[in-house]
Amino acid sequence: MSFRFIHASDLHIGRKFANIPQPPDGNIRGRLMEARHAVIGKLGQAAVDAGAAHVLLAGDTFDTATPSPSVLRQALMAMGETPLVTWWILPGNHDNLRDAEPLWETIRQDAPDNVRALTEAAPVELAPGATLLPCPVAFRAGASDPSEPLDRMESPEGSLRIGLAHGGVTDFTESGDAIAPDRDRSARLDYLALGDWHGRMAVSERVHYCGTPEQDRFKHGRRGVCLLVSLDSPGAPPHVEEIEIGSFLWSETELTLHPRQDAAAALAAILPEQGRRDHLLRVTVGGWASLPDRADLTRATEACSPDFAHFALVTDALGTQYDSADLDEIDRGGALRLAAETLVEEAESETLSQSERDVSADALARLHAYVREAEA
Repeated sequence: MSFRFIHASDLHIGRKFANIPQPPDGNIRGRLMEARHAVIGKLGQAAVDAGAAHVLLAGDTFDTATPSPSVLRQALMAMGETPLVTWWILPGNHDNLRDAEPLWETIRQDAPDNVRALTEAAPVELAPGATLLPCPVAFRAGASDPSEPLDRMESPEGSLRIGLAHGGVTDFTESGDAIAPDRDRSARLDYLALGDWHGRMAVSERVHYCGTPEQDRFKHGRRGVCLLVSLDSPGAPPHVEEIEIGSFLWSETELTLHPRQDAAAALAAILPEQGRRDHLLRVTVGGWASLPDRADLTRATEACSPDFAHFALVTDALGTQYDSADLDEIDRGGALRLAAETLVEEAESETLSQSERDVSADALARLHAYVREAEA
């Protein structure tokens, strides 16, 4: 019979999501934080449903080295609610051994019997014929491949070798701390469960990132998953199945506008019809729009944004075409017309910086919108 386990990572329990604006009449940060805690129950249920007796957490279970007592205790209690599943927790860079020493000591002392802290780079028997080879992260910023100890770890003859590590397979700095993409071969691994990368990625047949089970970035465009891994025998290829468990969808889409296009209709056409309450959406707008177009786009954004968990409209790449008829809508003469013409000159100036031109363009769009609203 296959040896089965759940591979998850980067739960970042306790993350506060300070980068997401809190609406005056909502609590999106609280909902996102609660969803991360709820992932524990979903992982446990996924293991039970699949007949897997183990959940391997490949680092960054907690967002900081010092989670609050309530965050820590409630997480451990949630893991204890699936007593037939053993949870193996690996220190990552956010909850590394040095900075989070009190955290790991508390887990060792207070965790339920089915929760194990992997604080040593030493083999552990998961079951007869299956050995876990963990590589805990000692420091937040390392200077070597964190998976390197795997090559030296021994296991019984004929036992499955399952590696567990946290780090990137590609190092974009000169630190040299990238995980070797062929570590499964050099360490004779049947499977290498990796954490750190927040998106789902298969490095090779035996090396996988599961990604965070609750997404926290717009770049991945899908709900978070965990992996159900089945190993039939040493040397045989693993069977890896994705199980979607994320509550929130983070996505980004682009919208290109043309002058005199119905901007509100163009925006409505790209918005999802269902699931908006649990959807964080960022729309990046490019192309060109007139002043009335921009005003219509602003109103359409204000109308639809409360439907979403979070909605952001990014207009940095949207250019504005200025028409004398649009300026006439502000004023045909007098102080307002003079102010509008000055803002147009500044927005199109070649001597001002881009940020200064953007400020003037935004001010002109707002002036036009205010005048239209006052006349409505």
